[in-house]
Amino acid sequence: MTTLSEDRLLHLVDSMEGRPVVAVADLVADRFVTGIPKRISREAPVLILQYQGETFSPGGGANAIANIAALGGKPLPLGIVGDDDSGREITQAFRSQGIDVSGIIQRAGYRTPTKTRILAGGQHSIKQQIVRYDVEDHLSLAPRERDHFQATLSSWKRQSSVAIFSDYGYGVADPDLLPVVRSALAENSTVLCDSRYRLQAFAGLDAATPNEQEAEALSKVFDQVDQIDQIEASDPQTFTETGKQLLARLQARFLLITRGSSGMVLFEGGQALSLPVHGTDQLADVTGAGDTVIATVALAMAAGADPTEAAVLANYAAGIVVMKMGTATLHAAELKQAICADSKPIAEAVWAAY
Repeated sequence: MTTLSEDRLLHLVDSMEGRPVVAVADLVADRFVTGIPKRISREAPVLILQYQGETFSPGGGANAIANIAALGGKPLPLGIVGDDDSGREITQAFRSQGIDVSGIIQRAGYRTPTKTRILAGGQHSIKQQIVRYDVEDHLSLAPRERDHFQATLSSWKRQSSVAIFSDYGYGVADPDLLPVVRSALAENSTVLCDSRYRLQAFAGLDAATPNEQEAEALSKVFDQVDQIDQIEASDPQTFTETGKQLLARLQARFLLITRGSSGMVLFEGGQALSLPVHGTDQLADVTGAGDTVIATVALAMAAGADPTEAAVLANYAAGIVVMKMGTATLHAAELKQAICADSKPIAEAVWAAY
């Protein structure tokens, strides 16, 4: 059982600087269009907005990559974008952060997945999301794209001991790449996965970071049933049993289940560690929080953290980004400030055998 300390966590944050992390990711563009309500349309029962502005952020797996870079790490991404504005903006955003884009392929005819959120509110008020529309395209990796990824991994061989798969279901984060990625990593490697729809396909990885809903859905897949009892915070026995079974079925070293305002639970080595949420449980925006979690866990482990320390740091990081609007990242200085200002995630962490 790890003894948590503020000094050790601060040391790990400092040690994140420059640590390489391989990231196989579905790259997504997040757009936020804001407007001020004018009136109800005479043409249809819809609100008319006066356009105010628009912002872009790397989203999906691209957000995980951006978080690694923002925390001071060195992401080594493999991904595909389309020959379109969203694809070019993702690539440019990476270049502006100093991220190596040699592993990113531009595929002609492919539409970069793009999520556009429309937000409305008064001139000086916080804007609220009223609708979202998605441009989606799915792909299967072509032989030449697999060859490019393998060649790129060869050029990075042994640089990193940690890799992540950020799988949003668009086709790039293919489970078949797992052995190829692992073979390119240094000894004593760690491969983590955040998969929206098919985490079971990554069985044999080292760790996973599903949210509560994804863990529940995965239990249904493994048990081949349509419904199971919902995982409830008020039923810790059901939750613990679910986490224990998922860890065994994935053949993983540890499993970190995120629970929104209820914090996180780490399953490892016959123990479950409950972590209270950092900050307030009144969240501003949870967009992309899961990307921040896997990015922080991966980078912390690259810096020498064990799973407990990595989970605690990810808990702090998630608590910071959910208080920011939109798809957000955080910097190492913010993480260190949170560790120094709030001892609750350390002092109130509870271990229990299962």
